[in-house]
Amino acid sequence: MSAEPTSAPTTHLTPGASSGVVPTPLDPAVPDPFAWLEDVEGGESLAWVRERNAGSAAALGGEQFATIEREVREVLDSEAKIPHVAKVGDHYYNFWQDAAHERGLWRRTTLGSYRTDDPEWETVLDLDALAAEEGESWVWHGASVLRPTEAELAAGEPYRRALVSLSPGGSDSDVTRELDLVEKRFVPESEGGFRREQAKGGLGWRDADSVYVFTDFGPGTLTPSGYPRVVKLWHRGTPLAEAATVYEGTDEDMYIAARRSRTPGFERDLVTRSIAFYRSETYLVTDPGTPEQVLTKIDVPLSAEVGLHREWLLVELRDDWEVAGRTYRAGSLLAAPFDDFLAGSRDLTVLFAPTPTTSLVGATWTRHHLVVNVLEDVQNRLHVLTPPELPAGGPWTRSELPLGGDLLSVGVGAVDPVGTDDVWVVTTGYLTPSTLGLATGVGHDPQVEALKRAPAFFEAEGLVARQHFAVSDDGTRVPYFVVGRAELVSGEAGPAPTLLWGYGGFEHPILPGYSGTVGRAWLARGGVYAVANIRGGGEYGPAWHQAALREKRHKAYEDFAAVARDLVARGITSPSRLGMEGRSNGGLLAGNMLTRYADLFGAVIVGVPLLDMKRYSHLLAGASWMAEYGDPDTDDWEFLRDYSPYHLYAAEREYPPVLFTTSTKDDRVHPGHARKMAALMLDAGKDVTYYENIEGGHGGAANNAQAAHMAATHWTFLWQRLGR
Repeated sequence: MSAEPTSAPTTHLTPGASSGVVPTPLDPAVPDPFAWLEDVEGGESLAWVRERNAGSAAALGGEQFATIEREVREVLDSEAKIPHVAKVGDHYYNFWQDAAHERGLWRRTTLGSYRTDDPEWETVLDLDALAAEEGESWVWHGASVLRPTEAELAAGEPYRRALVSLSPGGSDSDVTRELDLVEKRFVPESEGGFRREQAKGGLGWRDADSVYVFTDFGPGTLTPSGYPRVVKLWHRGTPLAEAATVYEGTDEDMYIAARRSRTPGFERDLVTRSIAFYRSETYLVTDPGTPEQVLTKIDVPLSAEVGLHREWLLVELRDDWEVAGRTYRAGSLLAAPFDDFLAGSRDLTVLFAPTPTTSLVGATWTRHHLVVNVLEDVQNRLHVLTPPELPAGGPWTRSELPLGGDLLSVGVGAVDPVGTDDVWVVTTGYLTPSTLGLATGVGHDPQVEALKRAPAFFEAEGLVARQHFAVSDDGTRVPYFVVGRAELVSGEAGPAPTLLWGYGGFEHPILPGYSGTVGRAWLARGGVYAVANIRGGGEYGPAWHQAALREKRHKAYEDFAAVARDLVARGITSPSRLGMEGRSNGGLLAGNMLTRYADLFGAVIVGVPLLDMKRYSHLLAGASWMAEYGDPDTDDWEFLRDYSPYHLYAAEREYPPVLFTTSTKDDRVHPGHARKMAALMLDAGKDVTYYENIEGGHGGAANNAQAAHMAATHWTFLWQRLGR
């Protein structure tokens, strides 16, 4: 939630049939024998899915499964978990799910009440009741609340208008409806209420009577990835068909959107043109939607990210930038007075520059300060930067926010960047339950009040967390974390059943964090848990990510294999007792571990994966990831086929037992990837377990019951394969 300002092959097999002639590896020039499984909701496809699900239930079901499912459900439904909040006026809003509220409640309280052990909550929207009333399995996708004008606030006007996004079954596509926060009801279209029908896209407030809308307007208005190509300004009480076009992207763009920053005195309209992952343009728009409209491009590199706060422009670099006689390094954070920059000045201040061991993980504005979150060997350090007063200018000043500790992650977020310098602070570790704090006096004499502490869901006594470094094939040091009983982590009592988890993509860093599910289902039963910070992620900034892009993707897989070998070399585990798991891009990682490094693992879990890298860009949102992987319809296929698990598979090889999981409602990564790979391996009699949740979207589960069932499927599979 945010409150302002802020062509199909023809060979067909019936379900369960064996071709007996599956090419090994698959030849993309030969029709795919399992292409029929790409028909997401097709009768034959779903019959195949249900048959596989039934087989998995029979293989995994039993007392252990039921116990793990119950223990995980207790964690997910716990009323003692932290109810994270967002400040909206005088209220603090929270979205909550538990056993009694599977779909969830959007609710609010006051800060005074929130400080107590038992806050008094007022329900604003009950998704379970709404789902029952409308016969739809709604999943919460968030809300955006309109900040009243200063005059309205001075007159005592409440925060009344919200745009609520809801997804049927957890898909990325959703609907948006206007909700009255005072009357706690959706504003009907007959009263001028805004409503966007199901599509990928969104609505964003411009003012009380107009919104930016970027959605499916009909043929030709979506990008090849299925995202909005057009953004319009829509006025209350008028048909959507009459909304004025503000910006229209090209047929090759990825996503077009617009927003208005409503910070008093610094109101600005902005259009974002996402050309591809890591390449975008941002435009300042004056007189949007009128004949006088002007778009002014913010002239920074396409790979850079920009941010605005009051007088200031921030530029975060992914590549080196040579400008005005200077070179600024990739990974740097720069600042400049926004008006001066638009006028042509390129006098930039370096707020952060990376080193071989540090990277920028985030920056959060408060009213007067910028809190910069830096990773140093995958551990957080917080710095508070204060800009000079303009127009006088001068240097930025720096102070520290001494929070966190070794092997602890620290996250910060502004409470209200318009009015205060307060920040939310969340600390967590593998063995340390999360704490939510409120930091005041940021930039001067910071004081942190611990507002909420999550309970311990498993006994941590005797458990330890350690950070190690493995050496990859090219000599790169790859950090990883390992958690478990001291005698197991030291290697003295091994080899132990060990799960190695990884992602390695899209510049996303994987940081330590508490998981009651991992603790109960794995650590408490004598398992060891390890997390690999491989290249492709963001642990060491853009360079770490770019080292595994496209034709260099194999570097991520070499890193992960190096960590696996290091775990064995330390005596912590053995190949027969080492499992690995990855989801989404991590599912592609898992597919490559399965097909390229089968001898390293005793079990593999492949979750909501990409696996057919010849077809991926033609399936759902796949075209949007070509900057990460490459375009298989070009010469890029020469390197893509080297890490396409669906084409690396060889029927004559031995593979470890594998669990494939996906969701029918996943409209981001097509479930056909998992379906086809499972069918390919089953056709050759391999040890394959398959489970597909009918709901859940890319997250895999639409509610806590489904999440607990999915988790029990994962952990029971691992214990059956590695626990011997």
